[in-house]
Amino acid sequence: MKLTILGGGGFRVPLVYGVLLRDRGEGRVTDVTLYDLDPGRLAAVRRVLTEQADRTTATGSGTTGSTPGGSSGPAAPGPAEAPRVTVTTDLDEALRGADFVFSAIRVGGLEGRAADERVALAEGVLGQETVGAGGIAYGLRTVPVATGIARRIAELAPDAWVINFTNPAGLVTEAMSRYLGDRVIGICDSPVGLGRRVARALGADPDRAWLDYAGLNHLGWLRGLRVAGRDELPRLLADTRALTSFEEGKLFGADWLRSLGAIPNEYLHYYYFQREAVRAAQQAPQTRGAFLRDQQRRFYARTEDATTSALDAWNSTRAEREATYMAENRETAGAGDRAADDLEGGGYEQVALALMRAIARNERTTLILNVRNRATLGVLDDDAVVEVPCSVDANGAHPVAVSPLPDHATGLVTSVKAVERAVLAAAGSGSRALAVQAFALHPLVDSVHIARRLVDGYAAAHPALAHLRH
Repeated sequence: MKLTILGGGGFRVPLVYGVLLRDRGEGRVTDVTLYDLDPGRLAAVRRVLTEQADRTTATGSGTTGSTPGGSSGPAAPGPAEAPRVTVTTDLDEALRGADFVFSAIRVGGLEGRAADERVALAEGVLGQETVGAGGIAYGLRTVPVATGIARRIAELAPDAWVINFTNPAGLVTEAMSRYLGDRVIGICDSPVGLGRRVARALGADPDRAWLDYAGLNHLGWLRGLRVAGRDELPRLLADTRALTSFEEGKLFGADWLRSLGAIPNEYLHYYYFQREAVRAAQQAPQTRGAFLRDQQRRFYARTEDATTSALDAWNSTRAEREATYMAENRETAGAGDRAADDLEGGGYEQVALALMRAIARNERTTLILNVRNRATLGVLDDDAVVEVPCSVDANGAHPVAVSPLPDHATGLVTSVKAVERAVLAAAGSGSRALAVQAFALHPLVDSVHIARRLVDGYAAAHPALAHLRH
């Protein structure tokens, strides 16, 4: 089975390859094609993957025999072989013959993300890459690229399943679904991480808990956690010590969580504590995007030294990256350092593997995914992409019926979905007026005047947005 990774020179690709190395089941991925525009980054990631396979062989943990070398021979790997890796800068070559396509592109790179943050913060609004002004700017330049890729997939690999992790994940998945229908499925590691932390706080097995979760990507709420048919969330909400023992409890505080009667996705901290989040970002030595840009430049430069272990460099860089995730938010809330459990793997790469296995092997499972609504949330139309529990089998992901959203959540979900639709329309038409509308309608941008200034600022920072017309 062939997996194509778009954005194959990206820093998190080794996470995906790592779970593939541990998958020894029938029908596993045998060939991985990495596609990227940057051959240097492809070479660096390929070095990391080769060392991953070598060390797995050396430790006898399930992979022996040949390691990724880019060979294109017709023979499939035997039971003990690592998935073969090829690299290419040709999109059509990467897509042909793919069974699954994993999309994790970053249009404009981390320099673009840093610019998104800088322009927004200069206007006193949030520049985070998926939330608020920064997310809108990122979406405006990403949607045209993502839809172009979707059209090529439809032409060259119409039977492939597309797993989208490109941010803003819900928005981009909806854009691609207009060409790929239900064969594109968005994934995110935030809901699974939230569910895992809540289950552990309750002393429950995360793998045996049912998560009553619903919303949009980075805008969802855990309304219940059922173990053996019983909702254990009320017990957690009543126990201050347990409730404040994990990241979301520390971020939001016990009183606010009890007021909501739910546990919000961590990204809702930007909504509920907007002023504090903006102030913390403005006061930070550098923005998150700028930090990651500089960090990854150092990593890719280190891999150019043949005497340096690319895998060791990657591991140390990743440890620093994970430890500093949402650092300003945690500082604002007095939440302290991240828990050791949250620094481990098991996020989006595990979701991606579980999704591929369920479809390829008909191993039925339930996952929280970004899919077309199909009347799951009554406040949105059928084609709106939502983030909800789904039953997954060989025919794809099927959203599971969930209880209606409470009023406070409904207001945010409908407002942000209206923004996403305006972004899609602006990206498709090049309309400056629609781009202004997208910014002005967002709950975290409180002024039409500021919305206009943001459009001008982003058009100046990103040549890809210069096409926005009056």
